[in-house]
Amino acid sequence: MAAHTQKIGTEYGAARVTSHGSGSRLLVLGHGAGGGVDAPDLAAVTAAIAGPDWTVALVEQPYRVAGRRSPPPAAWLDAAWITVLEALAHPRPAVLVTGGRSSGARVACRTAVATDANGVVALAFPLRPPGREADRTAELVGAGVPTLVVQGSRDAFGGPERLPSGAVVHAVAGADHAFRARKSDGRSSAECAAEVGQTVRAWLASTFG
Repeated sequence: MAAHTQKIGTEYGAARVTSHGSGSRLLVLGHGAGGGVDAPDLAAVTAAIAGPDWTVALVEQPYRVAGRRSPPPAAWLDAAWITVLEALAHPRPAVLVTGGRSSGARVACRTAVATDANGVVALAFPLRPPGREADRTAELVGAGVPTLVVQGSRDAFGGPERLPSGAVVHAVAGADHAFRARKSDGRSSAECAAEVGQTVRAWLASTFG
């Protein structure tokens, strides 16, 4: 089935949503701070999940649609995300899971309760930015719903061993924050991305049937 693209107006401009699949269950994913929805891990998850059972909606925040790379304050991101989810989840899907990579994962965690999500998929959650004292553990723990975290073992923003208990954590061996691999690890970046997709697929099946 061909992808469907639509724009949804928010207080901070129009967001763009590209949907794949035709399922009654909905997985909504957001992008990282400086990247887009074409990131390899998001593409791999879409390829693994979208089909007759699940629809995957990739959301571009208004600042990206407007051509800006630097994200606005977190409150703006959250408000725009909630508005988009209100539109996408009406009528209510059979299952609603939100998530994203990096910054998008943070947004999904912070708004899981507000969007009435059944679960969260957090890819490359940026737990502690390199060289800074910031700690985003509270955001991850505060999601309040079943949460899957898929993290590269070499993620400079916090490897799997630094993630808090409570979430299901899957480590992608040899992968960095973008799920890229090194030749010395004996695997390709494409293999890492595919592992992300299959991990999300397996977790959705085990958690929601």
